[in-house]
Amino acid sequence: MMNCIVAQSGGPTSVINSSVFGLVEANKELKIYDNVYAGLNGIEGILNKNIINLSAMDSNELDTFRRTPSSGLGSCRYKLKDSSLCEDEYISLMSILNELNIKAFFYIGGNDSMDTTAKLSKYAKEHGIDIKFIGIPKTIDNDLMFTDHTPGFGSAAKFIATSVLETYLDSTVYIDNGIFILETMGRDTGWLAAAGALATVDGRRAADYVYLPEVAFDKVKFINDVRETFMKNNHVYIVASEGLRDETGSFLTASSLGANHDKFGHTQLGGVAHYLRTLIIDAGITSRVKTLELGVLQRCAMHSASKIDFEEAHMVGRDALKYSAEGYTGYMVAIKRSEGNDYSSSSFLIEADKVANKVKYFPLDWVNSEGNNITEEAIAYLKPLVFDIPELKFSDSLPQYKVFRS
Repeated sequence: MMNCIVAQSGGPTSVINSSVFGLVEANKELKIYDNVYAGLNGIEGILNKNIINLSAMDSNELDTFRRTPSSGLGSCRYKLKDSSLCEDEYISLMSILNELNIKAFFYIGGNDSMDTTAKLSKYAKEHGIDIKFIGIPKTIDNDLMFTDHTPGFGSAAKFIATSVLETYLDSTVYIDNGIFILETMGRDTGWLAAAGALATVDGRRAADYVYLPEVAFDKVKFINDVRETFMKNNHVYIVASEGLRDETGSFLTASSLGANHDKFGHTQLGGVAHYLRTLIIDAGITSRVKTLELGVLQRCAMHSASKIDFEEAHMVGRDALKYSAEGYTGYMVAIKRSEGNDYSSSSFLIEADKVANKVKYFPLDWVNSEGNNITEEAIAYLKPLVFDIPELKFSDSLPQYKVFRS
């Protein structure tokens, strides 16, 4: 008997479960493995033998699971050490996989998950273990190298752009309007904040200013820009990434938060909108400043997901299964955008260790000369990724969801 296993790691997305479904569905069709197992709560769950058999699940439940946001298998932030430093967990993991006759391990995640994929593949090769390890990309941050974009980003971008559009309309209802600041996620990169520029009203961008971590934040210029626009329009709309940094490279909000980090060692941020609000009020521009931090809705708002994103998440899961059958190991399935006016995409493989622990930044040549918005070239890149919405299942007028948890 020959089986495979899949698990999810890191922060959730709206479409991460579509990748799992794509893999399971492809295996039912191609019959490459006898069973598709799943580790609940990532590699940590597998080490705890918290494992279920997806091949035994009801097809209707799986289809509902596919249309469910967040990590339906649970997730973890488990940093796998190098085998030279801690081989015990490698030995334990390989023993568990052998017990289940696992021949392929699929890990859905971002930079750190690709690091895990690369480490496990290397260890298996060095010790003559016949198990293939393949990474399936996922992150709303869109910061994985080599892939045109990441599954999860398009849906987050659509939600952000929709939120900008709706809150812009809300913030302009009065004769005497103020300033509205929307804060997006994005610790290191500005992809999510840039998505706010997609929102337009009567052919004009809703956001007057979009601030990204890639451009050093200039307080004086910010205050001058906001004051000028407010005096002209009696209203200013601002989109800002949580990861904004000053000219020294320090986070604007680091001092107020202290050095909080997650289990991957990433700085935990938030509060940029409040910081900018204080700058505006202290500068005497206006006291009428509202802020909105979108928070986790950016990664679980299935009601505002992108159909393209949903389908591409399915594609990388399906193709990961096919690549494993062809003998590949130590790779991540990446997305390639086809040339031409009509958008389409396909998958290809890239070595996981080339992706691991690296960051794809928002291109500086896609930022305007003033450093406070994005170019039309960037808009052209973003637009196809937010196309349409997937069909959801409903129960009592609310979306119907399904997760598999321990």
